[in-house]
Amino acid sequence: MNKFVSLKLAAAVAGVFVVGLAQAQVNERTFRIAINGAPGHPVVVGAEKWAELINKKSGGKMTLKVFPSTLGGDVQVLSSVQGGTIDFASMNSGILQGIQKEFAIFDFPFMFDSGPEADKVLDGSFGKKLADLLPAKGLYNLVYLELGFRQITNSKRPITKASDIEGLKLRVIQSPIYVDTFAALGTNPVPMNFSEVYTALEQKTIDGQENPFSVIETSRLNEVQKYLAISNHMYNPQSLIASKKKWDALTKDEQEILMSTVIEARDWQRQNSRALAEKSLANLKKTMEVSVLPPEEIAKIRAKIKPVIEKFSANVGPELVKELQGELDKIRK
Repeated sequence: MNKFVSLKLAAAVAGVFVVGLAQAQVNERTFRIAINGAPGHPVVVGAEKWAELINKKSGGKMTLKVFPSTLGGDVQVLSSVQGGTIDFASMNSGILQGIQKEFAIFDFPFMFDSGPEADKVLDGSFGKKLADLLPAKGLYNLVYLELGFRQITNSKRPITKASDIEGLKLRVIQSPIYVDTFAALGTNPVPMNFSEVYTALEQKTIDGQENPFSVIETSRLNEVQKYLAISNHMYNPQSLIASKKKWDALTKDEQEILMSTVIEARDWQRQNSRALAEKSLANLKKTMEVSVLPPEEIAKIRAKIKPVIEKFSANVGPELVKELQGELDKIRK
């Protein structure tokens, strides 16, 4: 064997050894992510995209299994992620107010005007500030996904003005600000896990609910609801959270794979969610009677819920509300 071939062989062996060392930092792992939504739900689809990216970047060594609406309600899942029995979950960011009061700010009605506006706030210093509160609670907020703007459906009557909402028995998210907001509008708000909503609507134990277009369609709520009112009353950031206990046990290489792929999945998910919302609305119009609440009626709704916003502004801290409003003012300029 000549000297050149010997050197080439030695380099190849060294290269294999280096690759082997790098691969050794990525173990065979299977993760679980819980999402309270049906297959086709925009966050479920985003998680499936993340799973695909993880598998590809890890060379098949890391697997993410997506569990839509099968591992429990949001409150139960949140506790399981904190305890480390579930690796990841994605849920309405406002639900986290149960363990960190400041997250209630993401449930404030009429806070954001558009998805791209929300992206800038969530991906910037304000979103990071809130995320940084969670490690002390046993969680990491990896990224914020999108569910979209919420709309109102019911089986009783079309909603064309603020007073039409009064008297309806509406399912709401298990969040105090949702309960207080819809109580202020004269409804009978019923906090309920989403997995129970279709049956409750079908059996008419509730009159209606409120969710983004894509959720209404993918969960087939149009089968048990006749009227859809476009109100855009709340925008839903979705926190993709990780168990701190599980995350801290990963190697640096594993954490890097998960973080780089979750950011890519986030960007893809947001765009897909917005495209899906437009498609869903077009489909819902085929089976539902759709109305749009005009600006003057939205103004009446805002006036009715002003005391609710003042109450929760005091709870989360006036300075935090002022900081968020300052961020929004900069973006809108």
